[in-house]
Amino acid sequence: MDTLNFGRAVLTWLQGGVTHLDGGAMFGVVPKPLWSKKYPVNDNNQIELRTDPILIQLDGKKLLIDTGIGKGKLSEKQKRNFGALEESTIHDSLHALGLTALDIDYVLMTHLHFDHACGLTEWQNGELQPVFPKATIIVNEIEWQEMKDPNIRSANTYWEENWRPIEQDVKTFQDQVEVVPGVEMIHTGGHSNGHSIIRMEMDNDILLHMADIMPTHAHQHKLWVLAYDDYPVTSVHAKEKWMEYGYHKQAWYTFYHDAHFRALRFNEEGEPINKIERNTSS
Repeated sequence: MDTLNFGRAVLTWLQGGVTHLDGGAMFGVVPKPLWSKKYPVNDNNQIELRTDPILIQLDGKKLLIDTGIGKGKLSEKQKRNFGALEESTIHDSLHALGLTALDIDYVLMTHLHFDHACGLTEWQNGELQPVFPKATIIVNEIEWQEMKDPNIRSANTYWEENWRPIEQDVKTFQDQVEVVPGVEMIHTGGHSNGHSIIRMEMDNDILLHMADIMPTHAHQHKLWVLAYDDYPVTSVHAKEKWMEYGYHKQAWYTFYHDAHFRALRFNEEGEPINKIERNTSS
């Protein structure tokens, strides 16, 4: 498994599954001749998108960023439509690290779309149960309310089976919250109304997890936002703010969806100066 040492923290990418979605939808109004130079595309105009949770081990605490697409949560039709060629094996990933799902203290949900939230619950003896029964699940209040009461459009991605079994474990926040010292969640909106990013600071070094306002390295340009975004202009402004901030701080940027890079670090001009490529043999 791929790792990044960041100050006192160790980040490890777990195996959360994969989807293959339409490249045009993932890059919105950006013409294909432009985005296809940045990110590989198959003959069906689909791009590979990992759904790999990031485990943060810090000061004895274990935090997880998002949860993958789960196992046994998608119908065969959904697997075809979403290009889900691989389901989550997160239990195996944790076991390889000498851990179990019971060891997770916090689950940081950047948002609750199915490809991030299906891994919150699993089938046990014919019933859906929490995957991380001892964890506190942190999510923005706006996102949580929309999850429970989706509109006609968002009902396609906010599923009751992903929230009903874990509602007693959820803790919401408004603008931002420090989950543990050095790790905070910040509401941005954009991709969804309650979308959040994660900021880590260790010894004046900065790490940003931009979630789905920058789902892959190819989305670095502030105007390259998704057709899936509910509020694309909000995404643009949020990305502009946090890219400028991160460039100035020479921050690391980590990815949940990127099939090629786990993390990149940029200088003040926005040029990559460090990288962690995904180990495709893992």
